[in-house]
Amino acid sequence: MPKVVIVGSINIDILSTMQRAPRPGETVNGDTVAFMPGGKGLNQAVACALQNVETAFVGRVGQDAFGDQVLAFFKERGIDASGIVRTATQPTGNAIIFVDSKAENCIVVIPAANREVCPEDAAGVEFAPGDVVVSQFEVPRTTIAAVFARARKAGAVTVLNAAPALDDAPDALWLDTDILVVNETELGHFAGVDVSADAPVAEVGNVARHLIRRQGQTVIATLGGRGAVAITEAGEVLVPGRKVKAVDTTGAGDCFVGALCARLSAGEGIADAMRYAGVAASISVTRIGTSTSMPAAGEVRAELG
Repeated sequence: MPKVVIVGSINIDILSTMQRAPRPGETVNGDTVAFMPGGKGLNQAVACALQNVETAFVGRVGQDAFGDQVLAFFKERGIDASGIVRTATQPTGNAIIFVDSKAENCIVVIPAANREVCPEDAAGVEFAPGDVVVSQFEVPRTTIAAVFARARKAGAVTVLNAAPALDDAPDALWLDTDILVVNETELGHFAGVDVSADAPVAEVGNVARHLIRRQGQTVIATLGGRGAVAITEAGEVLVPGRKVKAVDTTGAGDCFVGALCARLSAGEGIADAMRYAGVAASISVTRIGTSTSMPAAGEVRAELG
């Protein structure tokens, strides 16, 4: 059976909820605080594994208590962690997250061990036709490029979540990406065009085509509550969003990517996989947390009807 391989970041999230985030120089009282595994890569791996798909991970943690916590977490979730290296020169990464009463968040990321992820870390992973290989911009972009080149040569599908919006990715990485996933802000950044939150789908499509480097590539732009749109050279396919009462939007994009890759590895087409991923993400925002908010396959199926 095809598998999903995530090359990505691992953090321990320190998440605090409050009525509003502090302004510069201000102290406010918080409501809750929690420590939980996170990072875009880890979140996507959990979202994928919960859809009953074989999931493997390549990344790095430190030789510290947080690293122990992460490895135990992967074992509990049934994720293959044999590609995780414990580095002696950096601690496990962290993210400090503030979530206010309107479900908006502010995040500070300390990459630490994630900076050291290298192509050799993935040397033991065998890629096969039908596999889906996914990464994000929280690990070195040259590492992603090397892994994607090997994956595509083996017949795997490559999915790049170009977040955060950094400008040091080699040209080879853009060329070796089969499916690029970005939100409106990232789309506008990489295309060099401002994209408003309510931009018409046709306009989003026109902007997204600036990012297509070769025939056969697809750009998926996530549009928040409006849903997501898949753009090819030929046209756009919009999958509308699902209205829910959000309490924490942190990790929603990661949930979308992980669930999307799970369904792609199962052989679903882009539109159906996007529809499934959108429902999964809509469930995740109704819960506090990142990796701990990801829904299981049964929950998603129940909402799909």
